[in-house]
Amino acid sequence: MRLQLTLLALILAFASSVADANSRNDKNVKTITKKEAVSLALDKYAGKTLKISEENQFFVVRILQPDGRIVDLKVNKKTGEVNKD
Repeated sequence: MRLQLTLLALILAFASSVADANSRNDKNVKTITKKEAVSLALDKYAGKTLKISEENQFFVVRILQPDGRIVDLKVNKKTGEVNKD
């Protein structure tokens, strides 16, 4: 009985420390800024920025291209990857 209680205490202590470490790792993940998102979008599509908004893990950058077309680009907040919406 005493061995079981000791094992249970060790398991709970370990689980708690793992959860705390995961929580700290999530906070240390760097995300890009709106300014960086606009810069990345303009690197891929030339034009004038009309609007920038946030959707969960993305910034949505709306660009007016020189030919008059409007394009919406999704910029991943964590990776900086740019994709057409």
